[in-house]
Amino acid sequence: MASTEPRATIQQSLGIRIFHVVNKFIPWFKLPPLIGALNLTFLRLELRQFNLHDGYASPEAQGTSQDTPLPDERYRWARHSDGEFNSLERPLMGCRGMRFGRNFPRRFTPRPTEEEIWTPNPRMISDKFMARQNGRFIPATSLNMLAAAWIQFQVHGLFNHPASEEKLEVPLPDEGDPCPRATMEPYKTKPDMVRDPSDVKCPGYVNENTAWWDGSQIYGSSEEATKALRTKKPDGKLALDEVGTVSFLPRDIDGNPKTGFNNNWWTGMEMLHTLFALEHNAICDALKSAYPHWPGDQIFDKARLVNCALMAKIHTIEWTPAILAHPALEIDMNANWWGIAGESLTKMLGPFSKASEMISGIPGSGHEQDGVPYALTEEFVSVYRMHCLMPETLAFFSSRTGRHIDTVPLPSLTFSHAAEPFRNSLLTFSDAFYSFGINYPGAITHNNYPSFLRALATPDGQTRDLGTLDILRDRERGVPRYCRFRRLLRMSAPRTFLELTGGHDRALAAALETAYDGNIELVDALVGSHAEPRIPGFGFSETAFRIFILMASRRLKSDRFIAGAREWGPATYSRVGFDWVQNNGMKDVLGRHFPELGEVLRRGGGQNVFAPWVKMGESKRYKGAETNAPVKA
Repeated sequence: MASTEPRATIQQSLGIRIFHVVNKFIPWFKLPPLIGALNLTFLRLELRQFNLHDGYASPEAQGTSQDTPLPDERYRWARHSDGEFNSLERPLMGCRGMRFGRNFPRRFTPRPTEEEIWTPNPRMISDKFMARQNGRFIPATSLNMLAAAWIQFQVHGLFNHPASEEKLEVPLPDEGDPCPRATMEPYKTKPDMVRDPSDVKCPGYVNENTAWWDGSQIYGSSEEATKALRTKKPDGKLALDEVGTVSFLPRDIDGNPKTGFNNNWWTGMEMLHTLFALEHNAICDALKSAYPHWPGDQIFDKARLVNCALMAKIHTIEWTPAILAHPALEIDMNANWWGIAGESLTKMLGPFSKASEMISGIPGSGHEQDGVPYALTEEFVSVYRMHCLMPETLAFFSSRTGRHIDTVPLPSLTFSHAAEPFRNSLLTFSDAFYSFGINYPGAITHNNYPSFLRALATPDGQTRDLGTLDILRDRERGVPRYCRFRRLLRMSAPRTFLELTGGHDRALAAALETAYDGNIELVDALVGSHAEPRIPGFGFSETAFRIFILMASRRLKSDRFIAGAREWGPATYSRVGFDWVQNNGMKDVLGRHFPELGEVLRRGGGQNVFAPWVKMGESKRYKGAETNAPVKA
């Protein structure tokens, strides 16, 4: 339920109207960068007004401080692993087990009929518009594989829908389909209990993760899970297995990594989960040195705050400008963190304009929910379907010399095999990070899902086509189809299939028209987003981008420990901890734990760490594209 409270000042409303007029003639990405960035600021304000909706019929579901009193003063200044008490007024907001919200009014996101869920056949759509044609890999040459691993690492701390006991029987297109029928019966998403009559027609779905930027993929989404991941010593650290000079994530009896979220595991997750567990422990060492009287819980709480804020900063001002490489967007994302005052002035004076995030950034500007209780949204889940980023193979090289070590098919790096390259001494973590730095991910476009993800054998004995599942989950959860999706964002919707593809890809337009029986209103949001033309420099569609710029900033603005005017600063983070956040980035984190990367990181200078790295030695001959295998000069 959207709030009817006014959420824009007169000045903001005027700015929105001015840019509406401007954009009729010139889209934001064709304006001079500074004006384009200002255009994005007002676009975000408009999206906050019209595209935030509660997943519940009443905000009372978020609880009150009387219903859910603070159990311990500790959580007034520290994160609770369940996600509770980020808001002291609405303690359950954003916590584990609360519903996903919506970016569109609930009446536009109803439960689909059986005909709607299967029309057209999602497996057929996957075959025609997701499968790599003749195994052709389309690279994203402005990014590296670290960017691909990073977004999955972040998503692991965001979204997790519970499964019901009922299955969806996917009708296979024809008898020649290579996927056995028994393996194409995924479990349905489990709807939340009916709390209001409107939930029957428009069900809500709960998130088993916390919705905050709280590192739950590392720390877990419950206090019990977090406690189990810590050492037994009063040092505030996360437990790691030390093998010689190498640290590994501990394993349970079945070989699963002990970390906050360990589903969909592969070598990229092994690397980043280990890296930020090491970073947590390094922060603990710095805090213990500066404040030797602190008990273990206090060290842990501060280190977690610092580690989470650092990840939020990296995502905002490093990863985002890499995947959305446009000058206006880079200005906008830096302004999200530092404001238009810039890094130097904001560091010097702090968030000196509490009333305006535009001046000195969102951190410390005052947390705000824009009249709608905070939650991640089903549409945010939808636009983060980025399986195209995965290549078919990864080439590994020495981080010291650039020597080629091996080229490995991605399936050999998944699930229980994820740590094998490190444990059998084939690779060091430094080698892996260097190799990820020079390998290209796939472009997020049509016909670029890797073959192994379209027949993925998972530890539970199933074989999944993630292309089919991505389509199916959007339909099942009421995500509007492409044209309605755009209209609900106040964007123009294409009238023809050729217009959808930008007027230049007649073959794709014809194939879409055939698959969707000539009805453009049936095109799935994901398929349409993959098919539409790209803004220059963008790694994904403008349709997805509209949701992204709304929700990415909302994750910062809603969080008391990031945007809170009282909480953001040395008083909460400690002087040592706050300086750590303000003065570090992804290069610092990598160089701290893997000093062998120091030379190649220095050679990259000011280059974004998620862009392709400078190559050394033999790896200079590696093109990193098409087959992701080394080639001769």
